[in-house]
Parts: sequence; C-alpha cells; structure tokens
Amino acid sequence: MIWALLGILIGVLAGLAINIPIPIELTRYTAVISIGILDALFGAIRAEVTKDHYNAVIFLTGLFFNVILAIGITYLGDKLGLDLYLAATVVFTFRIFSNVGITRRAILQNLLQKRKQKKAF
Repeated sequence: MIWALLGILIGVLAGLAINIPIPIELTRYTAVISIGILDALFGAIRAEVTKDHYNAVIFLTGLFFNVILAIGITYLGDKLGLDLYLAATVVFTFRIFSNVGITRRAILQNLLQKRKQKKAF
C-alpha cells in the first residue's frame, strides 16, 4: 500500500515539475484517466483501513481496468458524438466519495474503540 502511494506521489510531483502541454482534444481522456486512477487509489486505501484484504495484484488490475474502461467509454462517446466521458466521470466520482466515506467511518470507529479501551483500563 505504501508503495502505491509513494509511486503516485512521485508521479504527481514529476508531472508538476515537467510542463507538458496536453492538446485540447485529449483533455477528456486525461480527465477520465485521472479520475479512474483516483478511484483505484481510494479503493486501495479503503481496503487497507477497513482491514479488507489488500492485494497489490488486485490494486494494479483494478487500476488498469479503470483506465482502459474510461478510455474506451470516452473513445466510444467521441465516435458517437456523445459526451459519454461524463458518465465515466460521474460513476468514478461516486465511487471515490463512497470509498472516502467508508474509510472515514472505519477510521472514526477505530479511534472511538481505542478511546473506549483506554477508559476501560
């Protein structure tokens, strides 16, 4: 888990340091890819915090699947003349908020449980 976060942090810092202009035609693709990556990242964080079984292979396959699915939906929308990238953006954003909510609840429950155990002693 820590390696995934470290890799993403290094990637973000490298992206900020290297100024590569993105053509306007590719901005939809960049947006859905970024949201798909964030969805996979917050899913991994949720799995780690809620004590679900975090598995790097599951994380990587989910990451690549999200990216390929987002690109595919956006490409199909471009070919049909529809803004299907909005559908991918909405779904990924919903999943991100869901994962963040579950993570927040799990962290608060752990903190409250630890506080309760300290009072018991």
